[in-house]
Amino acid sequence: MSQPIIPGVSRRDLRLDAVRGLALLTIFINHVPNNPLELYTSRNFGFSDAAEAFVLMAGIAVSLAYSGGFLKGAFREPVARILRRARTLYVVHVLIMTLALVIIGTGLHAFGVTSVAEHVNYTRLQTDTWRAAIGVPLLGYQIGYFNILPLYVVLLVASTGLLALATRSVHAMLSVSLLVWVLAHLTGINFPNWPGQWGWFFNPFGWQFIFAIGVAIGLGVKTGRPLVAWNGPLYALAWAFVLFAAVWIKFDMGAVPGLSSLPFLFADTDKGPLAFLRLAHVLALAYVVIYTPAIGRILSSRAMAPVILMGRNGLAVFAAGSVLAILLQVVFEIWPVGEGMKVAIILVGIGAHYLVALAADRGLSFPFRQRQAEDRSAVRPGLASPVAGPVSEPAA
Repeated sequence: MSQPIIPGVSRRDLRLDAVRGLALLTIFINHVPNNPLELYTSRNFGFSDAAEAFVLMAGIAVSLAYSGGFLKGAFREPVARILRRARTLYVVHVLIMTLALVIIGTGLHAFGVTSVAEHVNYTRLQTDTWRAAIGVPLLGYQIGYFNILPLYVVLLVASTGLLALATRSVHAMLSVSLLVWVLAHLTGINFPNWPGQWGWFFNPFGWQFIFAIGVAIGLGVKTGRPLVAWNGPLYALAWAFVLFAAVWIKFDMGAVPGLSSLPFLFADTDKGPLAFLRLAHVLALAYVVIYTPAIGRILSSRAMAPVILMGRNGLAVFAAGSVLAILLQVVFEIWPVGEGMKVAIILVGIGAHYLVALAADRGLSFPFRQRQAEDRSAVRPGLASPVAGPVSEPAA
């Protein structure tokens, strides 16, 4: 299957925005537990979920946005831009984490909402107030559902080294990243969750591998050397694995046959350090999406425009969705509603996501404006694959 090259075309790949928008909506739905729409999100049809897709796309976007300077040997400017972006994400995380703590605390003390507080580990703030308060800006204290931005901050900072190495040797970069992933599984090395006796929910030493693969894919776009080119048998195998995973998870068929007999590195199913099965599934899914033209046409269609807009303004949408989701958790505990009403409220929340994206796209939501480089990445929409063909440096 040949990949068409379209010289001189340099526009956004709408598929990347569409998939990111779908991932954001999936995260929002999943972050409001016990609502009927949860049954139809991606985690019910495969071994991975929106988190893996989100981090993979983050790596692609970072590479598209910042690798140009590294390829030219001019490190200072892209490194400065990456660190500024990491600072923005850090500020956003601290802000939405603080808002979430206020919402949960209000629900607890004013309305007696205890289950949400216990479920997300708000109780740490009650029992160890000062250290927990200090832990928020240190990224050590993370309540449930507010774990991914700290991971992304760390990965962004790490991307300076990943890009520096990848622009010299993609295989060397991936080899180092693979080694770190293996060590995360074998040794349990992790960032500390402080105050607490455990590590981060998303272990950066494990999750950096899927991010690094995304960086390599994005670099393949920039240089015209795809990380994994079209291969018929591999494409068929990817489809078979994706369909097998969908059936297995949807019908709750238990442990995957033979998995327990494999070495621990492959048998582990823990999401924290990024289990091999989850990694293999998201990569197979990515290969299917990349090399199936019909999927690309659907993702780039006019009907997907609202989702594309949300994906293009990912930070603003994610921040708003995170706060709205925790608010709905508290509200639903105070005022229990039927499943139909829950669905209606979730749909209104999705509409709110679109309005936030619209405002951000028009530059009305500083500091969430998505004029940042990785969310303005330019790739060719005419390519059957986002890993085939060079692109121009996106505007910051």
